[in-house]
Amino acid sequence: MAYHAMFPNLVYDEKENHVEVAYVGGDAHYVIDDMGFKRHISAEALDREIVTIMMEQLQGNQDMAVDQALRMMGQDDLFTKAAVDAQIRNTTVEDVVGQMIPPQAREMMAMMGFKIIVNYHGELVKFDQPAMPMDGDGDY
Repeated sequence: MAYHAMFPNLVYDEKENHVEVAYVGGDAHYVIDDMGFKRHISAEALDREIVTIMMEQLQGNQDMAVDQALRMMGQDDLFTKAAVDAQIRNTTVEDVVGQMIPPQAREMMAMMGFKIIVNYHGELVKFDQPAMPMDGDGDY
């Protein structure tokens, strides 16, 4: 099965240039321009690293994530809370890696400051993502 990049237009090199996506043998690669030499980095490997970080953060803030999900769904009953909680707890990196993120969602992520910086070896250098406000007033 072909692999699609999860974060096109959100990955940059260390000079803050967009990293393009190319397909080799059906699998996506992030292409880093190293002074004219095009380095192809497995999108799956980088995406897996990013998703792992995000999953660790989600599990570290699971109560807040469940509350926000319930608020977005307009539900606040015990059964829905248990279902959302179980879904978050039982979701693995393997369940998420390779899923397509809709272009509108990626655009919103970029506007909110979501940015992945890699070096020319394809190693994660920096991962910027918006932080939740700490004021406790519930406005996100």
